[in-house]
Amino acid sequence: MGKITGFMEFERLAEAYEPPQERVRHWREFVARLPDEQAGVQGARCMDCGTPFCMSGCPVNNIIPDWNDLVYRQDWKRAIDTLHSTNNFPEFTGRVCPAPCEAACTLNINADPVGIKSIEHAIADKAAENGWITPRPIDRKTGKRVAVVGSGPAGLAAAQQLARAGHDVVVFEKADRIGGLLRYGIPDFKMEKHLIDRRVEQMEAEGVEFRVNQHVGVNVDPKALAADFDAVVLSGGAEFPRDLPVPGRELAGVHFAMDFLPQQNKVVAGDRVPEQILATDKHVIVIGGGDTGSDCVGTSNRHGAASVTQFELLPQPPEQENKPLVWPYWPAKLRSSSSHEEGCHRDWAVATKRFEGRDGKVEKLIAARVAWQKDANGQLVMREVPGSEFEMKADLVLLAMGFLGPVHTGLLEQLPVGRDPRGNVAADTENYRTSLPKVFAAGDMRRGHSLIVWAIREGRQCARAVDEFLMGCSELPR
Repeated sequence: MGKITGFMEFERLAEAYEPPQERVRHWREFVARLPDEQAGVQGARCMDCGTPFCMSGCPVNNIIPDWNDLVYRQDWKRAIDTLHSTNNFPEFTGRVCPAPCEAACTLNINADPVGIKSIEHAIADKAAENGWITPRPIDRKTGKRVAVVGSGPAGLAAAQQLARAGHDVVVFEKADRIGGLLRYGIPDFKMEKHLIDRRVEQMEAEGVEFRVNQHVGVNVDPKALAADFDAVVLSGGAEFPRDLPVPGRELAGVHFAMDFLPQQNKVVAGDRVPEQILATDKHVIVIGGGDTGSDCVGTSNRHGAASVTQFELLPQPPEQENKPLVWPYWPAKLRSSSSHEEGCHRDWAVATKRFEGRDGKVEKLIAARVAWQKDANGQLVMREVPGSEFEMKADLVLLAMGFLGPVHTGLLEQLPVGRDPRGNVAADTENYRTSLPKVFAAGDMRRGHSLIVWAIREGRQCARAVDEFLMGCSELPR
């Protein structure tokens, strides 16, 4: 372990943030990684527990105590090698993962957890600065061809692992650039896109072929794809948004979050977006309290919105979780993002009843307070609080209420794989096979809308399953 008494001697150190009034003026990342010495101090706080719950809390099972110790000892090269052994893209997760590992940290029982995410961020950036993120091409080729549909984190992880097993891998992406929602969904101020480009260059050097503007099910025949390749991995994500079917939904100015956010990604990339949805000088209401809603808040602030309000249907969670009750699991507690710090009014237990406007444009939102009570079966039921109806000015409404699963039109209509009761592609986590021969599924398309780190895990495990299917055995890690 690092320093035996480190967890008693050192406090948790947070990464430095650029002040809100400055960072809202640009679209760059504003979180500075910990300096080497401070990262080492954080590594010293790791207790190297007999049972490292942080590792079980991490979906990719990062070997956290090991690289904490290596950073404490300033052995950065071995730290990135250890990190890469379980995670293909630590620079992604070190920026945008919510860090379930920290919730599971043993130190979190009665103190502040080890800053695991900030250490991961530091390792990944240190590795890039020193040129340690290099291609790992393989000379031994299997002669097998694998198609990967979708270039989000699941698809990228699966493609890289399969290429390193010696297969010829082709990634099909419907957008004009690689990355899926990493590219067109996560704002640049949370993760700059040169990070994706660097990994794409690495993977191309390892033999992965990327084809953009290839929308399988639209301009690419999925059945022909299945016929032409020895295996197909479906990793197209869960992009079907939850709608809000209330009166006035059709008014101009009411948009899905994923109609709003990708446009700004394109603008930052240098594209021209005709009739871009802008929050400039508008009273913005974001419906939905998750990460996507937070991204809408931060983007609206950078547009120069007149005001930003965020509604959540559920009650406000407690500011502090009951640690003895919930540890080491992910707790329900109040979380405020950096976007909230930049300016946002938040309100909970609010249900939208309708939108109203003139000349086809939204002007106000009518909502009501709701109370959550248990019914006779013990299930929570939502009821409107009598006399609680109110209205708010609304020039732009962004629906960020999550996703219902993968889009069924196109690919999943033409390639009739079995689906689970929620509409996701049915496949288990042992072999990731769908109901069709040689067709596999991983990531959000299989499990539903989830975290980047879960997508990476599933991509890696699916790659091993595909390798076993093609070769009879596999040396790829699960």
